[in-house]
Amino acid sequence: MDFDLTSKRVVKNLLRAKAIRPSKRMGQHFLMRRTVLRKIIESSELKREDIVLEIGAGMGTLTRELAQRVKKVVAVEKDPKLTEILREILKDSQNVEIIQQDILKFRVSGFRFQESYKVVSNLPYSIATEVIRKFLESKKPPKLMVLMVQKEVGKRICSKPPKMEKLGVLVQASSNVKILDIVKKTSFWPSPKVDSVILRITPLINADKKLFSKIVKAGFSHPRKQLAKNLSEGLNFSREKVEVWLFQNNIQPSQRAQTLSLNDWLSLTKTFK
Repeated sequence: MDFDLTSKRVVKNLLRAKAIRPSKRMGQHFLMRRTVLRKIIESSELKREDIVLEIGAGMGTLTRELAQRVKKVVAVEKDPKLTEILREILKDSQNVEIIQQDILKFRVSGFRFQESYKVVSNLPYSIATEVIRKFLESKKPPKLMVLMVQKEVGKRICSKPPKMEKLGVLVQASSNVKILDIVKKTSFWPSPKVDSVILRITPLINADKKLFSKIVKAGFSHPRKQLAKNLSEGLNFSREKVEVWLFQNNIQPSQRAQTLSLNDWLSLTKTFK
């Protein structure tokens, strides 16, 4: 079906025909700007042989554009009613596989990604952080992620000292990340309360993901407390041992977690005993 899915009138008519109202709880905001759509596509550096996973496919605005450019699109949508519309709109697209499922329950390692894959999505705000962590920490992470997320989430992911956040440390340790563009809230219908950003995340190989994550989570367990106290309690080590470990890495025990750089956290992981 050749609908203009960036037309508010078309989208409203399709939803009305199925007696559907956009769900705030599920973060259903439909993209209405073709310029933003083009930016996502261009930033994804798509090749004909690519396999792309799309999360929260909605009615297929992005899905159709992806399908025209790659080998295969796996479109995951949680809402069964939207999935019904999605199947109708994409019924002639032979290279699109539609899965009606909660992405947080989706087993990446158990799926049929025999080759490397990319994740390209306009993520629902409420699950963006969990989705990013899920795929970066999976045994088979994507080779590239281009995601639309809430602006505040994007800023947290790209945070730097002295206002470094736990999410920023965890994401930046396992990937190169960059904000490509800001997307105004008026680019969607219904309009969300905040602006969005387009993020490009390129995962890196990190052999000590679990240990690194454990140390960072302990350090940020009480952001207002001193680092030595958090690490001592979170890792179950004496204060004296933790202080020696910190001094070894040129870090003051009295520092707060948010003042440490990514390299500080990586050094702590490498010297952990």
